[in-house]
Amino acid sequence: MRRRDFITLIAGGAAAWPIAARGQQRERIQRIGILLAGTPTSFAPRANAFVQGLRELGYVEGKTVAFEWKWGEDQTERLPELAEELVRLDVDAILTGGTPAAKALKNATRTVPIVMAIIGDPVAVGLVQSLARPGGNATGFSIVAPDLSGKRLQLLKELLLGLSSVAAISTVTNPQAPIEFKETQAAAKTLDIVLRSIQVSDEVSVESAFDAIKQASAQAVIVLTDATLYSQRNKIASLAVANRLPGMYHARGFVEAGGLISYAPSDTDLFRRAATYVDKILKGANPGDLPIEQPTKFELVINLKTAKDLGLTVPSSMIATADEVIE
Repeated sequence: MRRRDFITLIAGGAAAWPIAARGQQRERIQRIGILLAGTPTSFAPRANAFVQGLRELGYVEGKTVAFEWKWGEDQTERLPELAEELVRLDVDAILTGGTPAAKALKNATRTVPIVMAIIGDPVAVGLVQSLARPGGNATGFSIVAPDLSGKRLQLLKELLLGLSSVAAISTVTNPQAPIEFKETQAAAKTLDIVLRSIQVSDEVSVESAFDAIKQASAQAVIVLTDATLYSQRNKIASLAVANRLPGMYHARGFVEAGGLISYAPSDTDLFRRAATYVDKILKGANPGDLPIEQPTKFELVINLKTAKDLGLTVPSSMIATADEVIE
């Protein structure tokens, strides 16, 4: 998929872009490759935020910048092939999100600059040398912060008095999943919660995963950070409610789709910020010298309609501290 998938966003945009940018002298069009694990529909808010970020920096599609879109369509096994295709297109920089896509790109090229709009722990999975000086050709924005897993479980326990068993959903193909599960498990022990791992794979569908969760008698679910699971957020949120399972999610998109609660960095904000790194690289910056930035702003989003459907009463103190309440 290429820019036609965002024709609604782009149409008429040139008139709204900065006059200074439209007045610039004609220059070589910079080509940006974009590899995302999901579908154009599921990732539209994030992709649109990136395009808007470039607009705000004065880039004009067709005049100063062109996009090459590649979509994994929720099939992780396709990412290596799509990464190779982008590299062969001789793009000037590549934007991506999620560990599987980032690893596919790192395996495909050691020279084309890569900006990871959202990534777990890039050091732990071998994508960069350090957060301060990534080295190599990749940099970006981590969505991992100290005690983030603990905070999510703590919020669940505040919401569900007597919570003692939680199922953590992840995918087999995500190399970040074992790292995040280990951190969540450590937090669970502190909170006296039994944490069970439920993994989605080619053989285990999301529906089958929820069957396993019910059989395990889990009282709630927590969806670990994963681009593929994000693409299936509507289905996951619906299954959680259908199975009477309160859910904690790693992105607000789940709550907007009917999930109960999320505590996370703003993913659209990170994609918009990623545009600034792409801009720096296109102007000559070395990605290996641009530090991996960690999140500093987190959003608590609660869906009160879902809480009512689940028969839950959200504490007034939690509602008061929420960044957004969906009713």
